[in-house]
Amino acid sequence: MKNVPTLYQWAGGKEALENLTKLFYEKVLQDNLLCPVFKNMAAEHAGHVAHFIAEVFGGPELYTQGDDGSHAKMIQHHIGKLLTEEQRKRWIQLLLESADELQLASDPEFRSALVAYLEWGSRIAIINSNLTDNPIAHDAPMPKWGWGVPGGPYNPEQ
Repeated sequence: MKNVPTLYQWAGGKEALENLTKLFYEKVLQDNLLCPVFKNMAAEHAGHVAHFIAEVFGGPELYTQGDDGSHAKMIQHHIGKLLTEEQRKRWIQLLLESADELQLASDPEFRSALVAYLEWGSRIAIINSNLTDNPIAHDAPMPKWGWGVPGGPYNPEQ
């Protein structure tokens, strides 16, 4: 499996992911269900999320090496938010709609990996949103996501 592109490369790189999150958060702010959760987000939020996804998908360490943060910092943003399943589903729906509108890679393999990551991450966000303390250590490694190889996604126990 030499020379297999990363999900980051396949998606189109930094610019494609930044465009995706920009459009997505524009939709979020127009959505009655999600706007209350995100209405006070910083102007840089969409870029931070794009950089997080970029790094998770095998791209450069834009999130952890920049001013954006760490895995623990991303988790911290969800603590105590009391997110609902309905909000989670809408979040995924709007993100996938945004990917379609921008014509992000639509082949089944990429979309399968993307949807799997969104399902995994959003379900973890729900769990963490019901906590009062961050379960992730300050120096925890960033999750890594690939093409669905055996062994699954990031596993801190490995």
